[in-house]
Amino acid sequence: MKEYFAEWTELMVPWLLSSGLRILAIIVIALFINKIITRLIDKMVRMAVVPNNHSSEEAERKREDTLIHIFSITAKIALFSMLILMVLEEFGVAIGPILAAAGIVGLAFGFGGQYLIRDIISGLFIILENQYRIGDIVKFENLGGVVEKISLRMTTLRDLDGTVHHIPHGEIKEVSNYAKDFARVNLDIGVSYDANLEHVIRVVNEVGNALAKDDQFKEFIIKAPQFLRVNNFADSSVMLKILGETLPLKQWEITGELRKRLKIAFDREGIEIPFPQRVIHQS
Repeated sequence: MKEYFAEWTELMVPWLLSSGLRILAIIVIALFINKIITRLIDKMVRMAVVPNNHSSEEAERKREDTLIHIFSITAKIALFSMLILMVLEEFGVAIGPILAAAGIVGLAFGFGGQYLIRDIISGLFIILENQYRIGDIVKFENLGGVVEKISLRMTTLRDLDGTVHHIPHGEIKEVSNYAKDFARVNLDIGVSYDANLEHVIRVVNEVGNALAKDDQFKEFIIKAPQFLRVNNFADSSVMLKILGETLPLKQWEITGELRKRLKIAFDREGIEIPFPQRVIHQS
């Protein structure tokens, strides 16, 4: 046993002092390079991204964070692939055949991986065209939710129920982004045919202006919700169109608050909001 241990020690000590130290140096240098690349990507992306006059500061930050995430992941994969090959070489593994095999596999993969290539190319266009970013709320045909992750191959969404959906970029045909630049309060509300429209319009505009001046909501509102037009003559009501502008993703909160305030104001002013009714006559 002692002879075996002594022989093992004679073999390992020189290896640790030569290849072992080189492996340690390779790992340390790789970690150092990774940190430098990460910081460099962060600075270059934030310098290269041109601010959009219509975008909020938060929207521009989300766009930059998405690009930084994509480029950082790609750089880490390339760097640590080289690290693994260099470490294997220090262990005496011939990396030439591995690289040759990787080339053959890549060639076969190129012939058989059209869908993957399609996903990656589509992903590049999505990122470069800034169609959506991490944190945006989007809808892809029948699926919608918050964008939690974007890679070159797919987008990960989490819907309102908490369900996570993974959508390959090549499958995305139509994108609706609810968080781009600004959002709108787009509300239709019905009032009775007996109501005085001028009075109703004045009340609607007063409620919209008061909401836009409220300390709790004014920082989210770009343009106060106001009466736009008489939108339709329905069976039992006159439909009014109310329109306003908000920061991205704040339209639902502002619209909900506007509905509440309109109901309170209409009750106070004696303005009726009709609802379907059935009259039964007994003979």
